[in-house]
Amino acid sequence: MKAAELRQKDIAGLENEVKELQKAHFGLRMQKATQQLNNTGTLRVTRRDIARAKTILAQKQAEERAKSAAK
Repeated sequence: MKAAELRQKDIAGLENEVKELQKAHFGLRMQKATQQLNNTGTLRVTRRDIARAKTILAQKQAEERAKSAAK
């Protein structure tokens, strides 16, 4: 998923996206453990997608805190 697509989501949407990506990554790890995963590169891609989503989520949460502190 591209960063631009993630930036369009709100905080709740990003939290949901992180949760879904973590579930997908867990499933891929289980497939790898049982020798069912053919393309191990997908593990790296999902791990990076999770990091990207968490980074944008943290940025948005920091913006919200800054807005509420300024009031």
